[in-house]
Amino acid sequence: MSRAGFRRRLGSWIYDVLIAFAVYMVAGAIAFLLFNLLIKFGLISMQNFEHPIDLQRSSILYSVLIYGRNIAWVSFFFVFFWAKSGQTLGMKAWRLRVQNQDGTRISKITGIKRLLPTLLGLGNLTVIFDRKNKLSLQDRLTDTEVVVLSLEANKGRL
Repeated sequence: MSRAGFRRRLGSWIYDVLIAFAVYMVAGAIAFLLFNLLIKFGLISMQNFEHPIDLQRSSILYSVLIYGRNIAWVSFFFVFFWAKSGQTLGMKAWRLRVQNQDGTRISKITGIKRLLPTLLGLGNLTVIFDRKNKLSLQDRLTDTEVVVLSLEANKGRL
């Protein structure tokens, strides 16, 4: 299988960004619901604020917990699908799969290691300058590759 070029990766990235926003929003709604329940049951004091969002915004701790939880869910989304099938939903649509350079599925640890150098997709810009190997920053740092699948190989479940 050949390695994926920049345009195909960009198309997949656009799909996955939309899904990541949806995951972030659902995680945020659940986090804010839990935050409100903790306030309602008296486990968190309103501290003279009129609305829970005012309390959350005034506290670095609550903000880090809520937003960090949301980012953790988005990260979990990517790592789960990369480790399970090598494909996120966007990658499936563009017939891409991330794998170790020997063709095996990546582990969850490798998926986590891919997250930071991905830099919200900016790590893929290195593919533009590496036309021969078509390796992104995250591919180089984790000894992985993103390959283009045939129609037959792309069939099946995530």
